[in-house]
Amino acid sequence: MKKQRPVNLNLSTIKMHAAAKASIMHRISGVIMVFAIGILLWTLSLSLSSAEGFAQVKSCLDGVFFKLIIVGIVSALIYHVLGGIRHLLMDLGHFEELDSGNASAKLIIVLWLVLTVLVGVRLW
Repeated sequence: MKKQRPVNLNLSTIKMHAAAKASIMHRISGVIMVFAIGILLWTLSLSLSSAEGFAQVKSCLDGVFFKLIIVGIVSALIYHVLGGIRHLLMDLGHFEELDSGNASAKLIIVLWLVLTVLVGVRLW
């Protein structure tokens, strides 16, 4: 028996709600943090190796490119923590309905953007 199900392979035509976008962004932020561990461990190792290594890391932190990388890492960490708190609250039975789930997703996205801007301003 052949099932007649609609197939939509064009992802640009699918309209996802805020909770779905928040879930996908939570996974992406987790992947970014995995790669960020390598960058952070490299800078820690270099800074602890010698006085010259510390000076090299300090000079890297003065550059715009490295500051953007650090802001990106901190931004991913902020979003992952906020999304994790949201998921923990959902495990406790809150925000499980569509409307409240979308509202909580929008709230964490707004909080994430505000906190990322604050970190960016503080870093510069």
